[in-house]
Amino acid sequence: MPAPDTGFPASPQILKAGLVLLDPVTGTQRRIIVLQYNPDQLHRSLQVQATSGEGGERSEALRLKGPPVETIKLEAEIDATDQLEDPDSHAIAVQNGIHPQLAALELMVYPTSGQLLNNLALSIAGAVEIVPMQAPLTVFVWSRSRIVPVRVTEFSITEEAFDTELNPIRAKVSLGMRVLSVNDLGYEHRGSALYLAHLAAKQVLAAQSADGALGAFGLEKLP
Repeated sequence: MPAPDTGFPASPQILKAGLVLLDPVTGTQRRIIVLQYNPDQLHRSLQVQATSGEGGERSEALRLKGPPVETIKLEAEIDATDQLEDPDSHAIAVQNGIHPQLAALELMVYPTSGQLLNNLALSIAGAVEIVPMQAPLTVFVWSRSRIVPVRVTEFSITEEAFDTELNPIRAKVSLGMRVLSVNDLGYEHRGSALYLAHLAAKQVLAAQSADGALGAFGLEKLP
């Protein structure tokens, strides 16, 4: 028998952060990586892209060359302890611990074995130029309001606990990412559309912020 309707809404869904890997040419999804636990902190820094430094032209003092260079750092936790308590339903965790989750994250910064072997074949064949291997377009998702293309710049793993087969069962992953703007990708790239949508969403959010008043500074007007 279904529970009676009490009139109270259901508990809100807790959204997860994560990464989406897209084909850099077609934009199709290759993999979705959902972080097991949302990080407690998200460190962001913005490096302003001004047209001139000290001693530059006065007429250029307020001009920008483009969007700021934004970097993001976070620490994510991965833990298979709960899964190991129910081995019948989590055979992969029992066999490999959190190796699969770590591998999925690590492969963001690896070329594929196929790409390496292809470059080897080109080298043996005497190719004059070997084009650097292209990685997937990585998209960082942190809520519906923050979806940005990124390049992973820092990656470190601290494995903290192991099972009897020395498979890691608990780890912390530190990620450093640089947001890729239209200056990095060009306006025709799929990632630029994501960046421009993110910038537009930021402008909408800023418009919702209440405007201040000079009285808050103890002023009636600027000098």
